[in-house]
Amino acid sequence: MKSVLSAAVAIALSISAAAHAGGLVDVSVIDRDTGSVLPTHGHGGKLYVAGIPGHRYSVRLYNHSSERVMTVLSVDGVNAVTGQTADPNQSGYVLDAWQSTDVEGWRKNMSEIAQFNFTALDNSYAARTGRPNNVGVIGVAVFRERAPVWREREDRLSQRDSAPAQPGSNAAAEAPTPARPVATPPPASAAGSFADAAKSTAEPEARADGALAARAQRKAEESLGTGHGARESSYASYTTFERASVHPDEVDSIFYDSYRNLVARGVLPSPRPVAVEPQAFPNHFVPDPAG
Repeated sequence: MKSVLSAAVAIALSISAAAHAGGLVDVSVIDRDTGSVLPTHGHGGKLYVAGIPGHRYSVRLYNHSSERVMTVLSVDGVNAVTGQTADPNQSGYVLDAWQSTDVEGWRKNMSEIAQFNFTALDNSYAARTGRPNNVGVIGVAVFRERAPVWREREDRLSQRDSAPAQPGSNAAAEAPTPARPVATPPPASAAGSFADAAKSTAEPEARADGALAARAQRKAEESLGTGHGARESSYASYTTFERASVHPDEVDSIFYDSYRNLVARGVLPSPRPVAVEPQAFPNHFVPDPAG
């Protein structure tokens, strides 16, 4: 089983980067069941990907810079490491210079994750923990690391003790034996669900309102969210990371939904029907008429 956090990738201790647009970290979404990178589609200044219901996915993070960075990953408004309602000041993943890693699920402990998968909105982890308002977006807040400050007349021992610990520096911190992935029970359902649209026979306007409400309900139920899937082995270790600023250097967002819903919202063009020309001799014998 591939380790999500290998080499110098680790969960950073939140210690405490100026906000500006940049290309520090590339963020992409990988369909784990097909192995393909989901193409992004620009619309209204945002990036979208179309997910396939039931498929597992991962978030690929690639550090473009020549320095360590910290990435705080939010899925549906939930921190993928801690499970808290996401905030940039929380824990995240540290990437070495030019390093890439795939985050494949919600971190359950230092050796397991629960897989990300595309599922119905009301079955998403965020919705089932009472936080449905931000379902449908993946966000990454990126922080630069504060440069070390060296003082004159400081002996080598003091310099060594004050330097940030590097991932992998502890020879005793070896990865445990991979555990067999097991199914995890879904979280308790959040209170409340989408109410059934009321049926009315009194006035045409009331019937029309009911039909609109029913269509809105179906649309909401069909929208995609991220589920809390089966557990699998994924090893991590702790490291220290001091942010250069309390503000992220960049925030990247990718919105997602099903292909059909993205077409309905105008993000993707409607597929053109394939014209079928009539055939002069479609059959060899005379069939019976229907009915």
